[in-house]
Amino acid sequence: DFAEIQEARRKARAAIPERENLERAVQLMRENLAAVAVELADAPREEQAELLARVERLAAMIRYGMRMLGDPVDARLDGPFSIRS
Repeated sequence: DFAEIQEARRKARAAIPERENLERAVQLMRENLAAVAVELADAPREEQAELLARVERLAAMIRYGMRMLGDPVDARLDGPFSIRS
């Protein structure tokens, strides 16, 4: 069964100490992304471009980290990031 194979792989990966470090790094990036989102909500227009660039970088790093962890990543999130004003 495919689900059983995936679960066995997840368990095997969980035993690796580097995985814990990567999980912490991804969690930290998620927290940073949330903080940038809060800043973006109240940021003056001239600062929004820099904050959006930070959002794009953090989102890309989170997706990459999730792939390294073997977590499924939504395919819709793999394309170029765009925000329409």
